[in-house]
Amino acid sequence: MNPKIILTLIVVGFCLLCGFLVAESGLFQTSTCDTAQPCILLQQTVSGENNQTPIAEETPQLQPTDSIIFGADNAPAANITIGSTDPRSGFQFLLELTSKGAAIERATLSGFDDRDYKDPQPLVLLSPVTEDILPMANREIIFVNRNSQLPLHKLHWANLGTDTGYDGSQSAAFEAIVKDESTGKPIIKLVKTYKIIPGSYMLDCSINVENLSNIEQKIRLNLAGPVGLGREGVRGDMRKAVAGFKDAQGQVTSVRLDIRKLRKARTIEDRLLAKPGDNFIWLASTSKYFAAILVPLADEGEDYCKWALDRTARYYNPDRDQKGDSGDEAVGVDLKIAPKVLAAAGEANSKKAYNFKLYLGPKDKTLFDENEYYKKLGFVHTIDFLACCCPVSVISPLAFGIFAIMRWMYMFIPNYGVVIIIFVFFIRIALHPLTKKGQLSMSKMGQLGPKAEELKKKYANDKAELNKRIMALYKEEGVSPISGMLPMMVQMPVWIALYSAIYASIELRGAPFLPFWITDLSAPDALVRFATITLPIFGKISSFNLLPIMMGVAFYLQQKLMPKPAAATSNPQMAQQQKMMMIMMPLLFPLMLYKAPSGLNLYIMASTFAGVIEQYVIRKHIREKEQSEPQGLVAVTKKTGGKVKKKKPKPFYKQF
Repeated sequence: MNPKIILTLIVVGFCLLCGFLVAESGLFQTSTCDTAQPCILLQQTVSGENNQTPIAEETPQLQPTDSIIFGADNAPAANITIGSTDPRSGFQFLLELTSKGAAIERATLSGFDDRDYKDPQPLVLLSPVTEDILPMANREIIFVNRNSQLPLHKLHWANLGTDTGYDGSQSAAFEAIVKDESTGKPIIKLVKTYKIIPGSYMLDCSINVENLSNIEQKIRLNLAGPVGLGREGVRGDMRKAVAGFKDAQGQVTSVRLDIRKLRKARTIEDRLLAKPGDNFIWLASTSKYFAAILVPLADEGEDYCKWALDRTARYYNPDRDQKGDSGDEAVGVDLKIAPKVLAAAGEANSKKAYNFKLYLGPKDKTLFDENEYYKKLGFVHTIDFLACCCPVSVISPLAFGIFAIMRWMYMFIPNYGVVIIIFVFFIRIALHPLTKKGQLSMSKMGQLGPKAEELKKKYANDKAELNKRIMALYKEEGVSPISGMLPMMVQMPVWIALYSAIYASIELRGAPFLPFWITDLSAPDALVRFATITLPIFGKISSFNLLPIMMGVAFYLQQKLMPKPAAATSNPQMAQQQKMMMIMMPLLFPLMLYKAPSGLNLYIMASTFAGVIEQYVIRKHIREKEQSEPQGLVAVTKKTGGKVKKKKPKPFYKQF
């Protein structure tokens, strides 16, 4: 097969692979002690201290212990609000807290909206998955020696009220007391506090545990981390659970599990976020543009937090639909806290404080780099790029560098749509020498097609001799099959990095291009909107998108201008392959990218139209060169002073 056809098939296969990758992402029983005084009883665990709830399975009903019964009185249900969604307040978010499990009911960002084109509202970042699955809820307190646990996430904690600090910060606290049901005496007291500061995406959270009994108690806590981030990707669901670590050299590393892997997980080991040998530093639930990052703080005198044990990711599908696309699906993370022996009340070590920080905000590299604390913890690891077949270690630096240049351009041209178009043309110009070299090599290879076909017929029964003759032909004519492919392969990481930078950058979320069309570069261009319909290939669509159609036209023009190998005229099979390519390419990409973000389609369309112009220039150069060579002429260049010169014949002997 002709090398050009091989190269074309490789590129098409690569594009298909990229398109595929882009397109694809009541737990405990309670009892009533008294109708006037509801309480939750302490219950015996089924499998001891390491009991975990399997994904999408009901928790087995637990029976109270025979020897002793502990409980906790339900306080009146209460909701507390701190912060604000008004940007003028200085707060980055509004925190709605609930007494149930002392959890976050909702976290709503003040600086971002939900991209509803009819009635945009402040973006809800965290929200409940179900009535009993709430962000940052205290799940179970486990009495290790008694092999028993109390489901604190089903308990309404007492509301201790709110407070405003001298620095404008706001805080709220809840309290829960575990008691011996037989005597009514308190055993353990828990106080949970939330504090937010104006101007910061980070909030402080603490859980203080105190032994109120006259004997020591060995306890352990389970904590629900951030959960309930909504789907931000227009097509693919990019929600993930991510954990950050520091290796022996102090470098931040990370591991992640996306929603597709978690949907298939069947064991706890499939859901663990662990990196053996590295020190754990944070745990996060992320979407395409946002992250909720939980940072357990080390005890005084320690470099790393040692009381935060297993980090477990969870996939929630409340309605249990088989496809997992009804909209109620969520990714969450849980944290298992190490067992702690609390001395008797009044003695040293009868109390223990667990302190956290929680980041709720955008995945913004500029923000992560400018804030020393975020930079030290490596929050930038929450940012994802679609590396496709290229290593992430190559794509990430390129993508970050490309978007840094685009941000700089944005200071002078405050429209990211225009910036994308201009930047694409600059990239095309910078890579033009490589593109031209590859096209010239492909053209030469195409001209050798008839000779190669003759060799194939002559040595059809001797493959070794055929390969030897073809390589000799290439050497004699001064061409190489690799020379045509290499320039394209060198350019590929640059284009993938540019693609990734545009696809995942928070700056493009909600950024307009034109006031009447493409009003959000992170969503389809939606020239005309209509009621949602379902089509066989497209799936659910609710708008007519013009950019993919324009992109198909650009691909068609580019295919028309691609140089045709000479062998195509004498090889019907090759001619048929080229004809199929002319039809398939302009149809394939609009179908794959119909619901892609408009910023991404704008980039591809601009690149393709720039490629059409580039193909025209290169084709003209090739045509002039082909016309001049039979006459023994050298193509006109600046070095020749604009005059056509005859090609000098090479001497038949070497001059020394």
